[in-house]
Amino acid sequence: MLTIENDDVLQRLASTAERLSYSADWNPTQFGDSEMRIARDGRWYHQGGLIERSALVQLFSRLLRREGDQYFLVTPVEKLTIEVEDAPFVSIEVKAQDEDGQQVLYVTTNLGDTVHISAEHPLHVETDPDTQEPSPYVSIGNNLAILLQRSDFYLLVNSAQERIVDGQKVLGVCSKGEFYPLGTL
Repeated sequence: MLTIENDDVLQRLASTAERLSYSADWNPTQFGDSEMRIARDGRWYHQGGLIERSALVQLFSRLLRREGDQYFLVTPVEKLTIEVEDAPFVSIEVKAQDEDGQQVLYVTTNLGDTVHISAEHPLHVETDPDTQEPSPYVSIGNNLAILLQRSDFYLLVNSAQERIVDGQKVLGVCSKGEFYPLGTL
């Protein structure tokens, strides 16, 4: 069973909610290319060079928007394309906590944000049709997601339970009273 310390979870959740709740309703008239890329491992690059200042990455991440399959950095003045290899955020930790008799799974991202897997932030797994390799994601709203790194996914698999869903035997995890399938058996 996964466990989580109660020390700063609420503070991290409050900070995450505040950081992720910016208004992205504006539509600037100037467009361009940011010449930026977010690698599958969550590292940010500009013109091929790694952006090493975490505060700068934090700032840019607040401007991120996804429309269809395209990602943009949107400011009040301009809307710039940004290449995202998979998902813009990557997990660095998954932990579980018992809250009022229910397991709650928490995911912390490479940018230090923490969300709990729930109806608001559901977990889903996409399987590559060619390789059958699973890619687990947690939605954070606004069409954005966190990619769970392999070790975090295997941690969930290790604590998963079997259920019958739509007549198929499924392996999955529970969080906040909801069951999230990880794959069929």
